[in-house]
Formats: sequence, structure tokens, C-alpha cells
Amino acid sequence: MKIAVFCSANNSIAPVYFQKTEGLGRWMAAEGHTLVYGGCNSGLMECVGRAVHEGGGLTIGVIPTLVEKGGRQSQYVDVEIPCDNLDDRKHLMQVQCDVAVALPGGIGTLDEVFTLAASHTIGYHQKMVILYNIDGFWDSLVALLDDLQAKGMIRGNYTQYVQVANTFDELRQLLAQVRPSAE
Repeated sequence: MKIAVFCSANNSIAPVYFQKTEGLGRWMAAEGHTLVYGGCNSGLMECVGRAVHEGGGLTIGVIPTLVEKGGRQSQYVDVEIPCDNLDDRKHLMQVQCDVAVALPGGIGTLDEVFTLAASHTIGYHQKMVILYNIDGFWDSLVALLDDLQAKGMIRGNYTQYVQVANTFDELRQLLAQVRPSAE
């Protein structure tokens, strides 16, 4: 299947995030899954791209022209899909993937998570976002979602759109439930 990975492009973050990201990338390659990601040459983006690529898997980088012009494109991108801006990137990643996994990240990662989840709630697609809660990274976001749910701000149950995996085994179990699109 095609797994979009949303994650940090920062290098100065906890080593555990890199360790778990590399493990995810190696597993994806071994299982024959394709990585769809932002294609940057830093942080967790570079880590997951390198792990998938070096493991013999396919990487699809959806890369805004500003990133390419800035020389920040990863050498581990096998297939490049150029785009104009971040809105285009999110749309193209959504179209390309069967499911999305959010690793630790910042504002851009949150933007990607909520864009995909919001478009699911409206009915544009049925693709799930899975928060890989490495070392409790997403605990505060899950608490916020629980609070919004309790206050009636989320129609239905947010777990219909956003799920949480606290361990790699939980992540694998959630991914095993995904039905890849027929292409």
C-alpha cells in the first residue's frame, strides 16, 4: 500500500524519534509498502526516506518548488511529484496515499493531519490518519481531541478519522486494516 508519512524536517529533536522512524521505514520497505512524503533532506523526513529507499522500497516525494530551489530535496526520492506550494503538496499526498501516519512534527505536520482528517469528515475520501505516538509525543493532541469531542465540537467520533498507535505493534495492526486502492 501507499503510506503517506507526515513528520518533522528538523534535525535537533529527540533521538528516539529517529530510531522509531528508521524502524518504520525499514518495515515499510520489507513489507513492500510505498512511502509518500515531503521529500526533504532533513529531520525525520530524510530518516524515513533513507530507510525505505535503502531497504529497497519505493519513495514518492511530493516536493514544492521552493524546497527544490532551496536545495533541500532528499537524494532518496525515487519518484518526484513537483508541486507549487504546501496546499498542492497536501492534496497530492492525499490523492497518492491509502493511509497517513503522523510521526512527531510541528505546525506543518499538524496542518497535514487536520487537512486529511477534515476532508475525511466531509466525505472526500475514507483515508485514515494514524498518530504514531512515539514516547507520548501526541498525548497532548489526543487530550485536546478528547476535550473537543466531550464539548460536542466534533461530529461523530474523531477516531473514525484519526487513530492513535502507542506502539509499533499497534501501528502495524492499524495498518493491517487498511485496504489499498486498486491501481
